Amino acid sequence: MKPTTVTHLRQWKQEQRKFASLTAYDASFAQLFEEQGVKVLLVGDSLGMVCQGGNGTVGVTLEEMAYHTRCVAEGVRRTGGRSLIVADLPFGSYQVSKEQAISSAVALMSAGAQMVKLEGGGWVTETARFLVERGVPVCGHLGLTPQTVSSLGGFRVQGRTDEAAARLREDSAALEAAGATMLVLEMVPAALAASITADLAVCATIGIGAGRGTAGQVLVLHDMLGINLGRMAKFVHNFMEGSDGVKDAIARYVHAVKSGSFPDDAKHAW
Repeated sequence: MKPTTVTHLRQWKQEQRKFASLTAYDASFAQLFEEQGVKVLLVGDSLGMVCQGGNGTVGVTLEEMAYHTRCVAEGVRRTGGRSLIVADLPFGSYQVSKEQAISSAVALMSAGAQMVKLEGGGWVTETARFLVERGVPVCGHLGLTPQTVSSLGGFRVQGRTDEAAARLREDSAALEAAGATMLVLEMVPAALAASITADLAVCATIGIGAGRGTAGQVLVLHDMLGINLGRMAKFVHNFMEGSDGVKDAIARYVHAVKSGSFPDDAKHAW
């Protein structure tokens, strides 16, 4: 199997081939993900909650993100380097200036990331363009954006009104025009996510709580294994149930995404 590249992401979107993604924080799980065919590993700032025990992602530092990215990259290297590693730019590492954003992106790519993710539309679009023009592959993130969840009024579904849906469409198109290769859509209505996916020419969407109409799916590792100590979102499925072990659970998740049986839109119709 060849390493996953941005060219593959575009090709899979065009061919409507589903692909699986999971959050990764260490070498051991990264190696398991590689072996089971997880195409995209997201080193998420969700580590602030599932690894550090915090209430959100805002307290995660760039240094911590670089450390976990380095660990994940080592696990991927051990098994042939087939998974694409995407790392979150943490809160406060790209908001001050475009120069700050490129400096932060360089730190994560030096640690082993092959793409960086940043949240939001609007002004974020020009930051994304600035990074892409300097050779940094970019993944956008729209809908529920955990770094700014307080300003959204909590963990709520986004894009329910006509005005909010139109804004998501505009921001998606703008991020693609800026050169974003991938776009996470979190907690948006399934029909809207599917429509945005169809409207984008080359940018591959990854859904989380956004229905099955996106190009790929991502879950937080701990949610997928049913070991998140917080309240489980209703769109999450515990793949450990009925599995022989962790490897089997990962394999079942990958198969469910590729076959289109996960997610079940009926279980989280917003």
